[in-house]
Amino acid sequence: MTQPTDYLDAPLKSVSRPAQDLSPRKGSSALAVDDEPGMRHFLEKALETRFARVDTASSVEMAQTLFDQHDYSTIVLDVSLPGKNGLQWLTELRQGGFEGDVILITGYADMDTAIGALRAGAQDFLQKPFRIDQLWYALDRAADQNRLKRENFVLKRAVSNLQQNEQVMVGESPMIRQLRKLVSKIAPTDSTVLLTGESGSGKEVLARTIHGMSMRSERPFVPINCGAISPELIESELFGHTKGAFTGATETHQGLFYYAQGGTLFLDEIGELPLSMQTKLLRVLEDRRIRPVGSNREVDVDVRIVAATNVNLDVEVKRGRFRQDLFYRLQVLPIEMPPLRSRPEDVELLASYFMGVFARKLRLDPLVISPDMLARLQAYEWPGNVRELRNFVERSLILGYFPKEDLPLNLDLDEKRAMDEELHTQADESLEQVEKNHILKVLNACGGNKSEAARRLGVSRKTLERKCLAWSQE
Repeated sequence: MTQPTDYLDAPLKSVSRPAQDLSPRKGSSALAVDDEPGMRHFLEKALETRFARVDTASSVEMAQTLFDQHDYSTIVLDVSLPGKNGLQWLTELRQGGFEGDVILITGYADMDTAIGALRAGAQDFLQKPFRIDQLWYALDRAADQNRLKRENFVLKRAVSNLQQNEQVMVGESPMIRQLRKLVSKIAPTDSTVLLTGESGSGKEVLARTIHGMSMRSERPFVPINCGAISPELIESELFGHTKGAFTGATETHQGLFYYAQGGTLFLDEIGELPLSMQTKLLRVLEDRRIRPVGSNREVDVDVRIVAATNVNLDVEVKRGRFRQDLFYRLQVLPIEMPPLRSRPEDVELLASYFMGVFARKLRLDPLVISPDMLARLQAYEWPGNVRELRNFVERSLILGYFPKEDLPLNLDLDEKRAMDEELHTQADESLEQVEKNHILKVLNACGGNKSEAARRLGVSRKTLERKCLAWSQE
C-alpha cells in the first residue's frame, strides 16, 4: 500500500530532540517491522540514534525469525502487513511472555484499531505520517511505563520489610569508619561484591549502602534470600518463566533479574543456593544473559550483583557444596561485616538510633537509656548482632521499660563483675590456693555433704577427705 512519504525527506539532524539522553543504550536492540521500504529505512535511521542494534523486517514471518534469534527490548510494528497482521503477532508476543516496549504504527487509524492495539499490549499508537520527535516521545513513554512497572514491583516487596529500609550504617567505631572508606571506593564500580559476616550483623544494610552510593542508585535495589526459596522455584524466581513451562505456570512470570534491570540484585545467603543454580548463576555473571524457564530465548541483563553469606564459602568449596569458580567470581570485592560484640562502642549509637526510629513509627515517647542499662547492653555479646539489639529496643519501647529479665545476659551484670574481680584476685594466688577455694565453695553449696561434693568435683570421697584433713592441720 502507498502512504505519504514526504516526512522521510527531512534530515534526522534537523529535528529538535527531547531532553532525554538519546545516545545508543549499551546492549539495547530494536526491531522495526513494516512492508514499505521507505518507512523501514526511516525507522532504521531513527532507531539507530537510540539503540545499539536495529533490525528491520517486511513481514511477521521475517520478524518472527529475527525475534527467535535475538533479544529485542523494543519493537516498532506496523498494523497492516501481508499475511499475519501486526495486532495478531503482538497478541502472540504478549502471550508468550515478551515484556519489551511495542509501538504500533498504521496509515489507517480509527478508534477501534487504537483500542485493539492497547488491548493487545501496545504501549503507544502512531498514525502515519509522523515526525521523528513523535516516535522518540512514544519510545520515552513506553520506557517510562516499563520503568514504573519495575519500580512498583520493587516497592511492593519493600513494603513488607520497611524496618530494614529504615536502617543505615550506624557507628563510629574504628571498624565502621574503615568500612565506610572501603565502601566509598568500591560503590562507584560495577564489580561484584561478596559480603561476609554473622547473621544479623547488617549485611543487607551494607548492600543498600553500596547501592545508594553507586551510579545505579536511581534504579531498583532488589533483595532475595536464597535460603528462603525452595530449590524447585529459585530458578523461576530469579530468571522468570513462560506460560506452561511447568505444572502450575498458568501465566508468564518475570524474574527478579528483570525487575532489577539497571540496578542492583542482592543475593542474600548465597551459600544456600543449590549446586544446579550455582552453575546457571555463574554463566549469567560471565555472559550477562538469562534464559527464563521454558523459553528458548536468552535475554540481556544489566544488573550489578551483591551477594552475602554467613557461612565460610571457602570451607563449603572444600566440602563440595559450593562451586569454586563461582566463589572466585563472586569475591571480586570481598567485604567482612564485623559482629556487634567486636564493636561495643557502637551499641549506644545503635540503641539510640533504633529508639528514635521506633518512637516515630509507634508514636511513643522514647525511653532514656540509663548508665546501668547501657553497661548491660555493652556487656552482652549479642549473638544475634544488630538485629537482636533492634528487636530488644522495639520490645522495650512497647512495654515502656527495659525488661532486664528479657535481656538474655549470660550472667547478671553484678555477678559478672564479681567474677571478674575474683579472677583478678586469683591471678595473684597459687594453684593450691585456687583449688582449695573452689573445693570449699562446692562443699558449702552441698551443705557439707562430702559424697555429693566429691561427685560434683569428679574425685573420690577418699581424695576429698584427705585434702580436707590436710587443710585442717595447717
